Amino acid sequence: MTQPKGKLAVVVKGWPRLSETFIAQELVALEARGHDLDIWSLRFPTDKKRHPLHDRLTAKVRYLPEYLYEEPRRVTKAMVRAMGRKGFWRALRIWAKDFARDRSTNRVRRFGQACVLAMELPPETSAFYAHFMHTPASVARYASIITGLPWAASAHAKDIWTSPEWEKREKLQESTHGATFLATCTGFGAEHLKGLADDPERVSLVYHGLDLARFPAPPEGRPPSTRFRMVSVGRLVEKKGFDRLIEALALLPTQLDWHWVHIGGGGDGALLKMQANRLGIDDWIEWRGACDQPEVIAAMREADLFVLPSRIAADGDRDGLPNVLMEAASQKLPILSTPVSAIPEFITSGKDGLLSDDDPKALAEAITLLANSPQMRAEMAEAAYQRLTRDFLMDPGIDALGKRLQEMVR
Repeated sequence: MTQPKGKLAVVVKGWPRLSETFIAQELVALEARGHDLDIWSLRFPTDKKRHPLHDRLTAKVRYLPEYLYEEPRRVTKAMVRAMGRKGFWRALRIWAKDFARDRSTNRVRRFGQACVLAMELPPETSAFYAHFMHTPASVARYASIITGLPWAASAHAKDIWTSPEWEKREKLQESTHGATFLATCTGFGAEHLKGLADDPERVSLVYHGLDLARFPAPPEGRPPSTRFRMVSVGRLVEKKGFDRLIEALALLPTQLDWHWVHIGGGGDGALLKMQANRLGIDDWIEWRGACDQPEVIAAMREADLFVLPSRIAADGDRDGLPNVLMEAASQKLPILSTPVSAIPEFITSGKDGLLSDDDPKALAEAITLLANSPQMRAEMAEAAYQRLTRDFLMDPGIDALGKRLQEMVR
């Protein structure tokens, strides 16, 4: 492949983030293929830990003003300089139209961050690439108009399903300075976005896949235990469905000796712990909080079942295809999940895992079935591992994404 030319300004919500391993994996792989990256983060990190993967990225990380009032001189200087660009006034007109439909402080912050980004870019920067279609893509789009440089984005889950249709449509139309291309990680999301684009070819399906080189070979077997050990990894938010899983755990047969480990942060933690206490099952639950990748894999290797009861939240937010399912498959850990969004693109129920309704009673019945069926669990785990290694490795997606980025930079 021809060596990519020019620097990419990569706009992300925050760096580094434990819950966004898929972004770190992608950027490390792009660097390995010769892409020159700068990371522009809209927020400062809040996680106390880092994945080893984050330390492999050599790109310079720059932080834009998280709140404009905290860096008034920097923001004012950038806006005054930007006014000297023809593109500034077009960007301002487009932003004003957006603001009329979204009168939020976040929308104001997006434009201020875009001005700082546009004016602080290294001169060798050739294009913008944003991770997430909502705020990061808006900042990249406004900065693109100011500078005249092209922009592209990746869309994932929440950014697709909670963004207003007018905004998604305008980010996919050439006439409204839409993205040169938009990559998305599920067929389910790709079909939705293609329906909003002026040209369906503007949208590319690029599965994240998994870089198996980052993971140990699957264990030969599970450590012996008289308990049925379950693990879940995911943020404690509505769309992950952990509230319904807790209800399901309380419905398990009394003769089943079980233990559930949860890994991940999130704002609903206190409520979920109170729920478990109210149901009298908190002694069977272990809350480990945010963990780094080695800790996550160690927990998977000790478990008998991975559970992710994803559902559609009240505001429409939902998972795409969670990478953590592929991580579980990499360790031949059997999977119980739900047929939400793109999960069935990886898991065929009854073959590569079990997809249950997210109703607590249905989840309890599925857990009980799998707890009493070690042979079924082993066969599903092996099938998911074969599916992963055949169709969901990282390299094909990175090659496709790298080609589109290279074409845009050129």
